Amino acid sequence: MDNYNSIQKLLHDLVLGQKFMNKSLFEIEKILYLKNTNITNNRHIFISGLPRSGTTSILNFIYETNEFASLKYTNMPFVLSPNISNLFSKKNIGRKERPHRDGIMYDINSPESFDEIFFNNNNNFIKSELNNFINLVLISQNKKRYLSKNNLNYKRINIITSLLPQSIFLIPIREPVNHAYSLLQQHINFINLQKKDRFIKRYMNYLNHNEFGLNHKSWNMPKKFLETNSLDYWIEQWSMFYTNIYEKYKFNNSCFFIIYEKLSNIEYLKEVIEFLDLKNINKSYENFFKISNKSIDLTYNKSNYDKAYKIYEEFNKI
Repeated sequence: MDNYNSIQKLLHDLVLGQKFMNKSLFEIEKILYLKNTNITNNRHIFISGLPRSGTTSILNFIYETNEFASLKYTNMPFVLSPNISNLFSKKNIGRKERPHRDGIMYDINSPESFDEIFFNNNNNFIKSELNNFINLVLISQNKKRYLSKNNLNYKRINIITSLLPQSIFLIPIREPVNHAYSLLQQHINFINLQKKDRFIKRYMNYLNHNEFGLNHKSWNMPKKFLETNSLDYWIEQWSMFYTNIYEKYKFNNSCFFIIYEKLSNIEYLKEVIEFLDLKNINKSYENFFKISNKSIDLTYNKSNYDKAYKIYEEFNKI
C-alpha cells in the first residue's frame, strides 16, 4: 500500500470501496471455478487476536510448510475472486520491509490478512458462502487446508466452527507491557504514515484495520486510561481484551493459546507443530522465532500492569 502508483490506488478504491463490485466478481468466480468439493472436515487454521502478538510470524512459519492456501498480496484487490486474480500478471517488486518497520519482509506472494473483505458482510452471507469462498482459495493454489490471519476472527469463532468444525483457532498471547509498547509504537508509526499518504488510511479502512493510526478504534471502551499516546491505554486494552478471550474460550477445544515468549523454546515449538499436524517443516525451523523484548523506558501504572500480568499468567497455565 505504501508503494502503489495512482492507477493502482484508483483500482483498489473502485474494487474494495464497492461491495457490489466485489460480490459480482465473486459470483462470476463461483460460476467459472467452484467445484463440489467437501472441505468441511479439513483442519483449517485461523490465527486471530491482538496485533503485535506474533500473528504474522506464526502465519509465515505455517505458510512456509507449503501445506496451506492463504490469501496473498497478489490477490489484491480481487480478494473475493482468487482464481480470477491469478489471471492478472503483477510485477514482483522484490522483498521489502513492511510499513510497520519491524523487520518482517514481504513480496506479492506473501500471505496476509485479507479475508476480512469477505467477513465484513452480514452473517447470512458468511454462513451461506464461507465454504465456497475458502474452497475457491484452495482451488486457486491446489491445497486442502486453508490458513488465515485475521485479528478480528476471534469474534467469529462460533460461526466458523459451526461451518468448519475441525478448524483450529490460534490465539497468541504476549507479555502485556512489551505487547502494549509495540502497539503504541505502531499507533504512532501509522498516524505519521497516514498523514503523509491519505490512501493508507482508506486502504486500512477497506480491510477493517482500525488497530492503530488515525482510524483507531478501541477493542473495549476505555475505563481509566483514555489517552492513546500513553502506554497505560494499551495495557488496559490488553487486559480487557484477553480477559474476554479467557472467559469465553478457555474451555473451547477449537482454541489453541500460544505464548509468544515460548516460541523460541524448541520443545514448546514442537508441541505446536504436532498439534497443528504440520508435516513439511523446514529444517531450520528451530531458529525461526527470535523473541526479544525491549527495555521500556516509559512509565506506567503498576496496578494496571499487575492486573494484565495476572491474566498473562493464567494463559501460561492452560
